Formats: sequence, structure tokens, C-alpha cells
Amino acid sequence: MRVSELFTRTLRDAPADADLVSHQLAIRAGLVRPAAAGIYAIMPLGWRVIRNIARVLREEMDAVGGQELVMPVVQPAEIWQASGRWDVFGPVLQKFASDAGREFALAPTHEDMVAYLAAREIASYKQLPQVIYQIQTKYRNEPRPRGGLIRLREFTMKDAYSLHRDADDLARVYEEMVRAYWRVFERVGIEAVAVEADNGAMGGSGSHEFVLRHAQGEALFAACDTCDYRANSEAAAFVLDQPEIGALQPVEKVATPDCKTIEDVAAYVGVPRRQTLKAVFFVHERPESSRFVFVVIRGDLEVNEVKLINALGGGELRAATDDEIRATGAVPGYASPLGLDPGVLVVADQSVRAGANFVVGANDEGYHLTGVNVPRDFDPAHVADIAEAYEGRAVPAARRGICTWSGRSSWGTVSSLARATPRQSARPIWTRTGRPARS
Repeated sequence: MRVSELFTRTLRDAPADADLVSHQLAIRAGLVRPAAAGIYAIMPLGWRVIRNIARVLREEMDAVGGQELVMPVVQPAEIWQASGRWDVFGPVLQKFASDAGREFALAPTHEDMVAYLAAREIASYKQLPQVIYQIQTKYRNEPRPRGGLIRLREFTMKDAYSLHRDADDLARVYEEMVRAYWRVFERVGIEAVAVEADNGAMGGSGSHEFVLRHAQGEALFAACDTCDYRANSEAAAFVLDQPEIGALQPVEKVATPDCKTIEDVAAYVGVPRRQTLKAVFFVHERPESSRFVFVVIRGDLEVNEVKLINALGGGELRAATDDEIRATGAVPGYASPLGLDPGVLVVADQSVRAGANFVVGANDEGYHLTGVNVPRDFDPAHVADIAEAYEGRAVPAARRGICTWSGRSSWGTVSSLARATPRQSARPIWTRTGRPARS
């Protein structure tokens, strides 16, 4: 076909709101056209690209025994309610009601439908294993669509699912899928990186993501300089430094005027930031309830909210207001885990055990406490790894080396043909094809 005969046309200039080069080129070349935020029409040339990618995916999935099917985008609420995810999946699940009053959802993913179908089609373990996949439309009520095709509301995903009689069979297919996806990347010329990842809303015992290094990507992953350890920031583990611990000091209240930040407090008292404890406040929201969460973490670290959500058993987080903080008896800027109302849920990062004689707030404006020790002076209800990894930290002992941030990475997941993974929604990752918890 001649260019002059194309339905669409090329543009001389990129649209003003297109920041990424890929977005600019896709618009100028006439591959896509925006219809609304996060919703695009795929034009004839763009659809040819997608069909070529889909052909490669189909060939590799079929080669490992996959069977293609197409599941509905519009799904009845009963299927999601049966899985328990109707109320907990989050705002990305777009719900609506028919004229007759029956509730439906636009599918952001299809695990629930697979479970529904498998319960009706699989009558015996003799029918296992089974691998099914589809290349299908998904819809997520994404609050922040961005980057052209990087983060969309409506998008095309290739998703696969497997069913097994035991964990050994699942592990075998898992490795087959790993090899299949590496072949896909090789065939399309993508230099992907496999990283350990958080399981997200899918659950399961473990997962990986394939990511692409991208200067304007919105996520980070850790990479060791001397071993093969790779993990995104939501799953990255690291070894805390262990400062020398002398004799435990008594708790003393000291004046710290105009010191509301960790940097100010550490400088005024004359201790390193790692000898301070930082208080961070959230409200943990679930469909049936909400609760205030007082988070304590070493002053040189930051809270990773995905790790915190996992430690709390799922749900959503929002920052607590000053009024909500004061209602617990804590003082913003000078908050302390000591002397709180027993009903306040205190969650501490494991770093509170890597040190001693900490400086913390005194719940009295203009004052802090020194010589605070765990568990002598306060014993948090929950202790977990909720810290964001950072450059220069050692990787876990099983993987010797130095863990360094390798720069920003776009979520170039193979199961999505034109989309990066949003943090707050269930990830369209290839490991969906094999998880013990789902078999």
C-alpha cells in the first residue's frame, strides 16, 4: 500500500503534551491517535506492529504447549466476589451496573475468569497440566495515565495461565516459560532484564518481571555489580550495616528547638542519621475498615509503601493528616512510639534492631528522647522489611556483592504489548503462568 493511500497521515510536529520520544514518534508517524487520557486508537500502521509482535508471542506460546483462547472483558461481579477480590482489588477495577441492576466489571486481569472456567472444565488431575493464554484488551481505571503508551487505561495484554497437579510440574513449566520469553525478546530485539519482583495483587510464592532500562522510566531496580542479583525496589533486599553497640544508655529528654527533620535533629544532637528513628504516619484502608498506622524506621532509610502494604496484609495506604496524628497522642514533627495509646498499631522496619541508643521524638514539641532502645523501651507489634533499598548496600549473604541502583527502568512487561505496569494495580507479569498458590 502506498503512503498516500493510508487512512492516517503523518505529522510534522509532535503534540505539546508528548514528553517521551517514543510517544512523539508514535503520534507523528501515525501509529496511534489519542481519544482520551490513557485511551488510544491504534491506527493501521500501529496495528501492523502489534500483529507482528502478537505473531511472535503466539509462536513461542504454542511451542511450549499453550492454547489460545479469548475471555470476556466485561465480567459479572459474582466471579470477582467468589475470588474475594471484588472489594479488595482497588480503584483500578472499573465497576458498573446494567439497566437491570446487575453488577459487572471491566477486566483489568483475568485470573478470576480462569478460576471460573477451570472449575467447570477440569474434572480430574489427569487433564493437567494445562497452559492457556490470550492476547486481549484490558481496562484499568488508572488514575495517572502517562508517557503515551507507557501507562494506559485501555491496553492490549498477552497473559498466560497454567494449571498443575503438583509444585514440581509447575516449576518445570515455569522454566519453560522463562526460556520462551527470552526467545521472544531475542526475536524482537529487546535487551530485557529479569528482576525479582513483588507478587502484587496476584499473590503466590514468588515472581519475576522483565524490565527495560529507560532513562525516563518511573521505577527503579537494584543490580549487583559482582553477582546476578536483580530486584525491583518493591522486592529488593539488602544487608543493613551493623554499627558498634556500646552500653545501653538511659532515656533522656533533651530540648531540640526548631528541629523537625531527621537531618536537623541528627545535626543538633550530634549523632549520625542512622542513630535516629523516623516516624511516618499512614491510614491503612480496607473495604471493611481503616486504621491508623505509626511506622518507625531508622532515620537514614525510607519506607517502601508496597512492602508496608504487604506487611499489613494488603489494602491501600494514604498519608495521615496532622489532626489524625494528634488524635493518637503523637505530635507531628516530634512524634514518638513511646507512650502511645495501646490501640495504635506500630509497625517497625527491621532496622530498629540494627542499632542502639536511638534518638526519637518525645511527643512534646521542641523535644526529643535520646538513649531509646528496642525492645527495652518500646516493643513494636510488627517488625518487617519495609525499607527502600539504596545504592551501595550489600546484597543478601546468599548473593555476595554490592547492590547498586542501575537507574530508572520502564516496566516493559512481555505480557503487555504496549504498556508499562502501574504500581497500584495487579502486574501483567509473565510469572502468572506458574504460581504454586494458584495451581
